[in-house]
Amino acid sequence: MSNIEVEINIGGRTFEVACQEGEQQFLTSAASLLDAEAQVLVNQIGRLPETRLLLMSGLMLADKTAGLEEQLREAQTQMAALQAEIEALKNQPAPEPERIEVPVIPNDAVDALAEMAARAESLAESLDEKLG
Repeated sequence: MSNIEVEINIGGRTFEVACQEGEQQFLTSAASLLDAEAQVLVNQIGRLPETRLLLMSGLMLADKTAGLEEQLREAQTQMAALQAEIEALKNQPAPEPERIEVPVIPNDAVDALAEMAARAESLAESLDEKLG
């Protein structure tokens, strides 16, 4: 692959840098991050010597990166703890089945109810015959 020259802007200044063909997007993306930090300095302090501007911008960006890396480590620690908890739950024995008692109607009560229903139907039929 061949090197190509790319123009980037950082803190209101233009720089020409070389990169491998196909890596321009990564270079311009990184330059945008550095430029955002440089713009903060330019807005707060005003014009700075080029080396100081680049150094301070780089340090500010490195500080943000270190903070993100710390958050990532904390998230990875939490993720590992959650995965261990999931594994522990998976390896637990299944809970004992819960016993539920369902009331059972005694057969003689069912028979008595059926007999009463038959009598009621018989009475209803005889009443219909008398009225009808």
